[in-house]
Amino acid sequence: MNVRQIAHRAGPPATAARPGPTPGGPTPGGPSFADRLAEAGAPPLTVSAHARARLEQRGISLDPEQQEALAQAVRFLDGRGSKDALVVRSDAAFVVNIPSRTVVTAVAQDELVDRVFTQIDSAMLI
Repeated sequence: MNVRQIAHRAGPPATAARPGPTPGGPTPGGPSFADRLAEAGAPPLTVSAHARARLEQRGISLDPEQQEALAQAVRFLDGRGSKDALVVRSDAAFVVNIPSRTVVTAVAQDELVDRVFTQIDSAMLI
């Protein structure tokens, strides 16, 4: 008997049943365990003294909801390997050091015209 005859007798290979979602596992389209772990262990977003002065001087608000949106952007950028990023929202822009999770400076929207941002490796609109 040759290999083909043996394979024909054995029939098609059995398909292993795929295990269903495990408790605590990722849900389709949802965050992975690694994402959740990174979020849980991520240090809080801090605002440097310089950035805090610019926020006050330029009348830029950073309420808890806006801070969370900025923190989410920082987590996303961190996952992409960013080091220094420009995060732009409708009324302001923030330069953030991603590894230290520190807002370095803030600029109001009306000051963004003809403004050049240097020493950043990424930008994100939120």
